Amino acid sequence: MDPRTDEPPHIEVRELEASYGGRVILTDVTFSVSRGCIFVIMGGSGSGKSTLLRNMIGLNEPPHGSVHYSGQPFTGVDRDERALMLRRFGVLYQKGALWGSMTLSENIGLVLGEYTRLSPSEIDEVAAFKLALVGLAGFGGFYPSEISGGMQKRAGLARAMALDPEILFLDEPSAGLDPVSSRLLDELILELRDSLGTTVVVVTHELASIFAIGDDSVFLDAETHTVIARGNPNELLARSTDPKVQAFLNRQARPRATSNRERA
Repeated sequence: MDPRTDEPPHIEVRELEASYGGRVILTDVTFSVSRGCIFVIMGGSGSGKSTLLRNMIGLNEPPHGSVHYSGQPFTGVDRDERALMLRRFGVLYQKGALWGSMTLSENIGLVLGEYTRLSPSEIDEVAAFKLALVGLAGFGGFYPSEISGGMQKRAGLARAMALDPEILFLDEPSAGLDPVSSRLLDELILELRDSLGTTVVVVTHELASIFAIGDDSVFLDAETHTVIARGNPNELLARSTDPKVQAFLNRQARPRATSNRERA
């Protein structure tokens, strides 16, 4: 249970395992995510971060273990029930995954047209609103190739928010961005969480982002294939005695800022 609300955790992963071709990727991964939390999945290369995310959003089915949302099982349920639960998710993929032949408004409208009964004019209005939320007001008629990488990530985030999801999953949102664009994206994620109350799960190895936005985290270890540390990233930096965690968190970058929740 979430001690702050006496309700089930918004997300709960229980004893999850994952493997590819007989090679173990994850084993006995267990953690929970509170509602309205920015939760970071971190670890070195090959530690299974993206694999864990794929299992959490249903792209892979774990051979053992389960994922629950608000106490409801997600793993192993039938297709219709899972489809209803997926409506509550928004996903920003690492490359943005925008359709290059569509404008930004059309990218967002594609989701709205598929899953809502909105009229074309209403879809245009919602798309414009979502783009404005991420600082792209007036860019609805632009194609992905006509905007910068940072703007593409923000447009991808707008599309992920199209259906007003309870939970946003972000796969390496800062990958390939310059420091200024990365910082602006981090600030946007914090603003969205604070204004909309969205739970955010972020897969990243970018230290500046980890320290700036993370309320809670797990550290995946590529050698043991499981979680070896859990907690606020800034607190792990200060208190963890695990050499692998310290080596990861004590790389070149240093904490840029604490999250709004921690400052409060």
